[in-house]
Amino acid sequence: MSTPANNPTTSPPSVVTTAASISDEARWRAVCERAPDDSFVFAVRSTGIYCRPSCPARRPLRKNVAFFDDVAAARTAGYRACRRCDPDGAGLQGRHRELVLRACETIAAVDSLPSLDELARQAGLSRYHFHRVFKEIVGMTPHAYGRALRKQRVGQALSEAASVTDALYAAGFNAPSRFYEGAADSLGMAPAVAQRGAPGETIRHAVVPSPLGPMLVAATARGVCAVEFGDSADALLRGLGQRYRAATLVAGDPQFAGWVQQILQHLAEPGQAGALPLDVRGTVFQQQVWRALQQIPPGTTLSYTELAARLGKQEAVRAVARACATNEVAVLIPCHRVLRRDGQLAGYRWGLARKADLLRREAAARAQHEGDECVREGIDARAGNRSDECNDESDDE
Repeated sequence: MSTPANNPTTSPPSVVTTAASISDEARWRAVCERAPDDSFVFAVRSTGIYCRPSCPARRPLRKNVAFFDDVAAARTAGYRACRRCDPDGAGLQGRHRELVLRACETIAAVDSLPSLDELARQAGLSRYHFHRVFKEIVGMTPHAYGRALRKQRVGQALSEAASVTDALYAAGFNAPSRFYEGAADSLGMAPAVAQRGAPGETIRHAVVPSPLGPMLVAATARGVCAVEFGDSADALLRGLGQRYRAATLVAGDPQFAGWVQQILQHLAEPGQAGALPLDVRGTVFQQQVWRALQQIPPGTTLSYTELAARLGKQEAVRAVARACATNEVAVLIPCHRVLRRDGQLAGYRWGLARKADLLRREAAARAQHEGDECVREGIDARAGNRSDECNDESDDE
């Protein structure tokens, strides 16, 4: 078994939970999840190999892993490229992203949504392989992406068109029925209601004490539409009334009260509350960012650059930051888990002190969980179990 020329195994780093190490911990999480992230590579000291986070080889032990911003840095440190994931080349993930980008451009350029067979044929993949690759990279199927694009255009046209019908035809729908089949899933309310400023919409709401101060929760019949923190209940309620000025605001019912309790439970024990239905409205891009945010585990963070890379949109860091800033559902869409590249806190619409408090709570909960896992692993080891070391020489060859 070979090792790098400068023998990096002689001084394994200690893992310290500080602001400076947050980024590495997020990278380690990406490695564990085999995330399609090309913003860094990781190297394994026991084999002298560096890989992409998405490498299919077995995962290494954390203590044997080092992270590098690019392949040049890994080579300078004495590591060699993995033959399985080819970190020096464009990579399979990179090629897939190019194919999916062209498919998205095709979908956006035509009035009628192309068939899956047609899109797969253009990409040179089987329809099943293309469908899986597209969903992995975009976060939704080609059909859902096309419908979301057209619904987004309807939302933009509603304020200008003479009627809803004119708006939906202008957006590329070939029949009103095709649009109304799923309009609520995209706009959160009937399009004509949205055009008139949401009159007739009923919003259940409550302001309750929380560990982060007064917390406003609001919901439509479809799900939670707002979770906000503030300094006073009056200010939170005024903001809600201004945002939904044409809607009817009512006190929450028992179902709604259960949702509020789940959010409070999530604040007390991050990650322990079950998933809640959400009624959030945004552009296709915003929805992609919000889905990616929900995939960041409690106790870990990403930079805006890393989040953009996960979406395959490395050049759209500022757009990703804006999408995070437009999130109206605190905690449930965890935009607080995104930091600046240097690990420092960035803007948070409910205050940096609350963002820091949320991150501290989640880090503590994760540390406790991992401590429990270490105890269990120690018991397993004494019982004769042995951890697998990934990226060994046989896997690479």
